[in-house]
Amino acid sequence: MAENDLPDKDFAPTKKKKSDDESEKRRKKITPGSLMKAIIRSGEGQEKPVEGDQVIFHCTTRTLDGIVVDSTRLEHGGKGNPIRNVLGKSKMILGFLEGIPTMTKGEVAMFKMKPEIHYAEEDCPVTVSDDFPKNDELHFEIEMLDFHKVKVVGEDLGVVKMIISEGQGWECPREPYEVEARINAKTIDGKLVLSHSEDPYSFTFGRSELPKGLEMGIGTMTRGEKAAIFLSKTYMTKSSLMPMIEGHEEIQFEVELIHFIQVRDMLGDGRLIKRRIVDGRGEFPMDCPLQDSLLRVHYKGILLNEEKTVFYDTRVDNYGQPLEFRSGEGLVPEGLEMCVRLMLPGEISLVTCPPDYAYDKFTRPASVPEGAHVQWEIELLDFEMPQDWTGLSFQEIMDDAEHIKNTGNRLFKEGKYELAKAKYEKVLREYNHVNPQDDDEGKIFLNSRNSLHLNVAACYQKMGEFRKSIETCNKVLDASPVHVKALYRRGMAYMLVGDSDEARKDFEMMISIDKSSEPDATAALLKLKQKEQEADKKAKRQFKGLFDRKPGEIAEVGGDVKDDKIPDKAENEIENSGPEKDISKTDVDGGVTDSEHEHEHEPERIGFLGRLWPSGGRILATLGLNRCSIL
Repeated sequence: MAENDLPDKDFAPTKKKKSDDESEKRRKKITPGSLMKAIIRSGEGQEKPVEGDQVIFHCTTRTLDGIVVDSTRLEHGGKGNPIRNVLGKSKMILGFLEGIPTMTKGEVAMFKMKPEIHYAEEDCPVTVSDDFPKNDELHFEIEMLDFHKVKVVGEDLGVVKMIISEGQGWECPREPYEVEARINAKTIDGKLVLSHSEDPYSFTFGRSELPKGLEMGIGTMTRGEKAAIFLSKTYMTKSSLMPMIEGHEEIQFEVELIHFIQVRDMLGDGRLIKRRIVDGRGEFPMDCPLQDSLLRVHYKGILLNEEKTVFYDTRVDNYGQPLEFRSGEGLVPEGLEMCVRLMLPGEISLVTCPPDYAYDKFTRPASVPEGAHVQWEIELLDFEMPQDWTGLSFQEIMDDAEHIKNTGNRLFKEGKYELAKAKYEKVLREYNHVNPQDDDEGKIFLNSRNSLHLNVAACYQKMGEFRKSIETCNKVLDASPVHVKALYRRGMAYMLVGDSDEARKDFEMMISIDKSSEPDATAALLKLKQKEQEADKKAKRQFKGLFDRKPGEIAEVGGDVKDDKIPDKAENEIENSGPEKDISKTDVDGGVTDSEHEHEHEPERIGFLGRLWPSGGRILATLGLNRCSIL
């Protein structure tokens, strides 16, 4: 049958449930008779491509007189490379967008399109040369070679992956994992340009040892997966895997991901590196130990010196018994715990650790010199999850909460404020699911919760985060407005942040609520007054003589100020005197006190001139005249 004698079949736009707005808007341009299809050769089966599939087809474009104006086929002057498009992603003429999804594999069909359905469409996403007859009605002969589901890796469709066989698990390689894979590469016409089928290729992810697009594609694969990865020439960057291939618009890689070793840069600066050398049991990270888990590990500690000296081995120095510790309690060096928390049971990892995460901030073994870089070979034998409060009685819950709080108190006294805060906050989170059954339990529960909030506030003060300390105290005062300890701690935070008025209100409120707290409140008020007087004296000395000069003379602000520390006898007397029995010295919150950190962080002083002219300081600072000369 001649091409022009094909029995044209009127082609109406198909309705798609999930078409995006833009595609649906374009489809409305199809009118009866504007797109006609005639089947030249039937395809195989009934399956047709859908959105997200990559379609591979040959196309020859003719005028109605049979003159070939464009083709992918060699016999019609093309390069012989079929077109590869992803339905719903690639830029396509409207006739292809609507007609291609009607074809089966192996089918050959002729589409007759009016100009507004092909390249003469208004705002057509595909451009052609000026001599192309885009304003004519044309025939498009399409042979559907193949179609399959793909993953679009590069949004510009420069990297597309087709899964040949699924892998195992869900973890994919990423920087700086060590990867082993079988890799073949060929051109679109089937010419083999690279083969690593027999001898797998090993590389480190993220070090440009592969073309950029190939690494992007492998980064979406799981262990054991086989896939075909199609790269456009813009993603064929120079690499140690293969030389640059010129004269090809696209290269197809066939990849089998054999194995990869998880390598983690724990700090992001290359200093603390965890390298998994034996896989563990389960799925990462779901089967890794949680905070407060009881861990059992064997480890060998090695100095990174020329001799690689072993300074400790649990299998030798601990009578063959593993080390047992609970995470989050500061019982092992920070670097070791960070890495163990990301291990699976049965996993063996090699950890390289800098001194500040090894033994410079931890009890150092006698054979480990100060500032030593170390390496640990760690095997996580198993772990026990923290106790679940589900099904426990109220008393059992409170006993466990007290135990965790006491651990936090120990960490606080050791100066590990972040870890201590984490312990208190863990109990507070669990308290969200505790429901006291009577008034007695309610009172016990409220006291415990308030105590934990105040300990968190104390941690924030130690960490210099005074505003957060105030916010935490507010949680107690919202529930118990007359809580004296919360008022005291908030007042101290206000004083440390430099808000004297609010601090004074809290200390005076203490006295009005509980007369027994008067000694502590009075001492705090005296300390507050002393700080204000000290600030005024400093301001007066700083601006002494500023306004005493004759006209024309220049006085340097702060020019006569000495850096000598003002004697602080009164402050020492306050810290060391007075009973302070329920507030500043007493261990009401289970070991956390205020007096040891009241003067650790000094607020910014407000000078004498600042008090007379409050906005002046801001104006001078804006002009860059914090220390200025005044005529």
